[in-house]
Amino acid sequence: MILSSYNTIQSIFCCCCCCSVQKRQVRTQISLGQDGGLSEKHTQRHRPRGSELSSRKQSNRGCVQPSKRKPLPPLPPSEGAEEKIRVKALYDFLPKEPCNLELKRSEEYLILEKYNPHWWKARDRMGNEGLIPSNYVTENKITNLEIYEWYHRNITRNQAERLLRQESKEGAFIVRDSRHLGSYTISVFIRARRSTEATIKHYQIKRNDSGRWYVAERHLFQSVPELIWYHQHNAAGLLTRLRYPVGLMGSCLPATAGFSYEKWEIDPSELAFIKEIGSGQFGVVHLGEWRAHVQVAIKAINEGSMSEEDFIEEAKVMMKLSHSKLVQLYGVCTQRKPLYIVTEFMENGCLLHYLRERKGKLRKEMLLSVCQDVCEGMEFLERNCYIHRDLAARNCLVSSTCIVKISDFGMTRYVLDDEYISSSGAKFPIKWSPPEVFHFNKYSSKSDVWSFGVLMWEVFTEGKMPFENKSNLEVVEAISKGFRLYRPHLAPMCIYEVMYSCWHEKPKGRPPFAELLQTLTEIAETW
Repeated sequence: MILSSYNTIQSIFCCCCCCSVQKRQVRTQISLGQDGGLSEKHTQRHRPRGSELSSRKQSNRGCVQPSKRKPLPPLPPSEGAEEKIRVKALYDFLPKEPCNLELKRSEEYLILEKYNPHWWKARDRMGNEGLIPSNYVTENKITNLEIYEWYHRNITRNQAERLLRQESKEGAFIVRDSRHLGSYTISVFIRARRSTEATIKHYQIKRNDSGRWYVAERHLFQSVPELIWYHQHNAAGLLTRLRYPVGLMGSCLPATAGFSYEKWEIDPSELAFIKEIGSGQFGVVHLGEWRAHVQVAIKAINEGSMSEEDFIEEAKVMMKLSHSKLVQLYGVCTQRKPLYIVTEFMENGCLLHYLRERKGKLRKEMLLSVCQDVCEGMEFLERNCYIHRDLAARNCLVSSTCIVKISDFGMTRYVLDDEYISSSGAKFPIKWSPPEVFHFNKYSSKSDVWSFGVLMWEVFTEGKMPFENKSNLEVVEAISKGFRLYRPHLAPMCIYEVMYSCWHEKPKGRPPFAELLQTLTEIAETW
């Protein structure tokens, strides 16, 4: 039997300038042994802590109500807590302004802030900070295919073949997006054998139900980079192993959205005029240089030909339309007359002249690739709710690598020449216009689709004039009665069907550009 009693012992402690009294409980246990004697133990009872204290209070006081105090709200995340994105430079970038940061191809950078979709603030390994063009970098993750030299996202089958033929090495290869969403294609160069010419094989990279990638079903991989690495060392079902990755990284620098962040006004003293390269609806076009190192095209706008104030406001929006298949607007010069429009320079000039100069020399695969480039750019404009209004071969330009880009989108809105906007005027693009435009002046992405069908016709006729023997008035009458352009002899029926679908009388009956692009891609993969 154990008898317990509690005694209180007071002990006094001094702390700094004040004294406190701490009470210490000592428990006296009196044990009654079997022999009837008494023994006494003293144990120090420590001050209970945490949950021990809570449970003891409940046992001493009976049933105690739980605390009704609400838990404290979580602390807000600190500014530095957000995970920074690490990127890899795809191209070299030389600073154009003091606020820019130099990029070196293949090096890693830390993104500090995304000012807008086109310009980001970054830091290099040395701690230097500045603005960089977002289309010059990609997220540095092993699963991100863009960090690999062999991957080409925006490339057609024909462009892939042309690239590999230029390399002309056994096993030279690239990986590109397939026409099937979420899958890829390996294009590989096979050297000439005794009985066969050099050829290019296309192998589809597929994914099985368990999410593993393969070319040959016996060899499965968790990721596309693992698959490519394996086939670089083992043919394993391919005609040759993948020996030489062919890349565009660093060789063809993309245009930036303006020369720097929100720099749309360009000082004319920074422009040098080299030579006249053409003339357009608004005035003379020159090849020039900005700050003596960036090649540009400079359009001098004739006074009275354009509503300049409206255009200057629109230019701020147009600069933000940045895409690999659009001619980039760098800025405008408004400080003196005439007004200058400064754009990306395209070495091979106007698409219409390009087609006519190479008549009989362009394979149908190349002609289809031209249409794919234009369709890709128009799909971007459609997605961003931007209407071109004057899509035609004359308003597309060709780069040094034979990539076609759309130019002068939206410019017709600022023309002051009444003859141009009149359905009876010779300058009005009647032959590229649908009924709702020449009857009611009603523009939309679907009116651009009609014009795209006519552009395809221009491409597959190698630059012929549509309705060449008809006046504008006769064209209006013929189109209104259901007459359409004939099938060019270079265009297979599947291509003509795409053109014809663009010429539906009702805008709603015409396919969107996204659908057209998918159709053209599927055709290209089967040729």
